[in-house]
Amino acid sequence: MVTSNYSSVIEFILEGLIQCPVLQLPLFLLFLGIYVVTVVGNLGMILLITISSQLHSPMYYFLSHLSFIDLCYSSVITPKMLVNFVSERNIISFLECMTQLYFFLIFVIAEGYLLTAMAYDCYVAICSPLIYNLVMSHRVCFIMMAVVYSLGFFGAIVHTTCMSVLSFCESHIVSHYFCDIVPLLSLSCSNTHISEVLLFIIEGVNTLAPTLAVLISYAFILSSILRNRSTEGRSKAFGTCSSHLMAVGIFFGSITFMYFKPPSSTAMEQEKVSSVFYTTVIPMLNPLIYSLRNKDVKNALKKVTGGRRSS
Repeated sequence: MVTSNYSSVIEFILEGLIQCPVLQLPLFLLFLGIYVVTVVGNLGMILLITISSQLHSPMYYFLSHLSFIDLCYSSVITPKMLVNFVSERNIISFLECMTQLYFFLIFVIAEGYLLTAMAYDCYVAICSPLIYNLVMSHRVCFIMMAVVYSLGFFGAIVHTTCMSVLSFCESHIVSHYFCDIVPLLSLSCSNTHISEVLLFIIEGVNTLAPTLAVLISYAFILSSILRNRSTEGRSKAFGTCSSHLMAVGIFFGSITFMYFKPPSSTAMEQEKVSSVFYTTVIPMLNPLIYSLRNKDVKNALKKVTGGRRSS
């Protein structure tokens, strides 16, 4: 690896999850299985929503995009991680690292804002059901998704630009199995303090803005549910938003635990586990959450599989 005193780093050494060679193959098989489940689950969800007419509604339109985003941002990270499990020399070039970081940020930022759009959809469905079809029209849903992806692209450009101009002055550059923001910032020199602060501000906005919007939406939803005296109505309302609420809690909870803490508050091993969880496990969990806890999805799946068997 070639480095100078400051910013001429051309590659990073990926430290990996563990240093025990005996566990490399089992971990490779474990994460290969997770990735296969992620690909099959998310592609299956997209296909099921596409071919099932009963799932052609705004909620499932957003869910199909959630599956697409999960599939993409898992695919940005996991293949490189799997290669490193069986490779003797785990390195990544500076350009490859920034490219990986850029595409990862596109999808992870977009997912945060998409979950916000889905929270608004739940709010309209529960608080204003009579005008739901008017408010959540196809045109409105398309515009919302265009905004979601635009925010992802814009946020990724700003993040990656700030990261690329940082100065790295360590002689041994060590990161995780992928180019995450926190370990890269911990390797940058003190003379780039302004860029680091700017990164954390932008990162905070992209996390806090969706979180606050989701909390506000669910405050109105909870108020509407409590005003509903019908037990059946309350149960239906909770069923409408329970899967989304679980997905929101897992996603934003893991992001907050990973990034919004003092740098020395957790050990590197804990940071590795947190990074792996929200980059590989969450994309696998989302289709399972929405398929196992959603009657419409289960009924559509039974109808599709039943129709194929009968034919």
